Amino acid sequence: MATHWTLGCDADDPQQIAAFWARALGYVKEPGFDEPDSASIIDPDGRGPAIGFLKVPEGKTAKNRMHIDVRVAGPGLWDMTERARLIRQKVPELMSAGATVVREEWYGDVLGHVVMQHPEGNEFCVA
Repeated sequence: MATHWTLGCDADDPQQIAAFWARALGYVKEPGFDEPDSASIIDPDGRGPAIGFLKVPEGKTAKNRMHIDVRVAGPGLWDMTERARLIRQKVPELMSAGATVVREEWYGDVLGHVVMQHPEGNEFCVA
């Protein structure tokens, strides 16, 4: 049996960042985590890990060493044309939630993924 685990994340505004990731991933707020200095979101279907956010005093100073990839096409093997269409559909949705585009990465002539930053500047990919 797999071990249950939570991805822990630092944040300046845990509630804002939790709301962003809940929207990006289709998660919901975890009941009981309504304090200003902490927030948690969960997969409503109970399959994915919880993601917790804690307020920290320091800001981001360098590229994060671990990040979330938003896999819009689901598990592979993919139709790469359809996958690129789904990436292009998801990016504006995330921008409207406060994310910014950093760059696009291409695999030859096929869109591979889009690197973005969430509202506090941590990088993630839409793939």
